[in-house]
Amino acid sequence: MIKQVVAALIVRQEEILCCQRTEYQALPLKWEFPGGKIESGENAAQALHRELEEELGIRPEVGPKVTQFCHTYANGNAVELHFFLVEHYEGELQNCIFREIRWVKKQDLPSLDFLDADRKLVQEIADGALL
Repeated sequence: MIKQVVAALIVRQEEILCCQRTEYQALPLKWEFPGGKIESGENAAQALHRELEEELGIRPEVGPKVTQFCHTYANGNAVELHFFLVEHYEGELQNCIFREIRWVKKQDLPSLDFLDADRKLVQEIADGALL
């Protein structure tokens, strides 16, 4: 079964919020966009709202879906990723679960060691093709 995952592209001017997994998480120390899996009974926007409150302590205004695609990792785990734009949120950003959170200029995104699933998207954002 394909795991349904939501993620936020939290942007301010030419920067986007990136989060680094801890050494204790699956795929340790990889960079990603904040979010997580959609739980039973949730729609994508509800899941993203919950995940951003849990991970970053913010209440997002979930914007339009930017893209979605499937990715299968080398171990056979498959995910369908749904990315939403978040330009506004209430509360102060707090790092609740990550090793590090960082605002990164869009063109500098490819310099971070992102999850394999996110690499094509990261390149499209850096090239100005998305966002």
